[in-house]
Amino acid sequence: MDTATQTNNSAAPIIQIRHLRKSFYHGKLVALNDVSMDVPQGQVAVVIGPSGSGKSTMLRCLNYLEVPDSGEVIIDGISLSQTRNLNEVRTEIGMVFQQFNLFPHLSVLENVMMAQRIVRKRSRQEAQEIAEELLVKVGIPEKADAYPLQLSGGQQQRVAIARALAMQPKIMLFDEPTSALDPEMIKEVLDVMLQLAQDGMTMVVVSHEMGFARNAADRVIFMDEGNIIEDTTPDELFRAPRHERTREFLGKILH
Repeated sequence: MDTATQTNNSAAPIIQIRHLRKSFYHGKLVALNDVSMDVPQGQVAVVIGPSGSGKSTMLRCLNYLEVPDSGEVIIDGISLSQTRNLNEVRTEIGMVFQQFNLFPHLSVLENVMMAQRIVRKRSRQEAQEIAEELLVKVGIPEKADAYPLQLSGGQQQRVAIARALAMQPKIMLFDEPTSALDPEMIKEVLDVMLQLAQDGMTMVVVSHEMGFARNAADRVIFMDEGNIIEDTTPDELFRAPRHERTREFLGKILH
């Protein structure tokens, strides 16, 4: 019986979204309208759509930075609306935002070490070893002693990714991680994300980078007006989108 239960659990998607609804301004602005989807472990899901379509709201509901009006988010078998240990679940979810949110008074190395020490209770030596390994992974080991203001935007975003990875999360969420970057800095961040995808990290990425969606995504989700309009493979979505709204959106951004 234990074995069956374990098999069941391992087969369940690591992210389950059930009938999410979220509105703002006392219900006047509906951001999410009965959104449901599953993300299996190891999958890379890229969410695209026009501004105001609900993409970022859905992403922020996945760790309860936004609390849905109704519906359920289940992370690795735990319902976020029912757990008493929300912060514990959140430690398994890394999140990278548009803005880098680094501590300006701390060095790059200290920025990557800080949450490890406080939340994971790691020793200084262990946290430093993990931080140094991750700075190699994101391609900026030589910046360990630099401060955020001495870095380019792309380098700061790579530090933010290393900081999130240092917690060794099961899931990584990216909310338009390249939108605040100059064009020449975008590739260096997308290359790090592409490597994470190849390493098998479960990722949900809100992005306008269609090249990344083509190359890294297992599936692409198109949202509009708080609804999932299309959810399919990158090849299907870009080659033969089924919905007129998707075709209209892609026609504007791909030409």
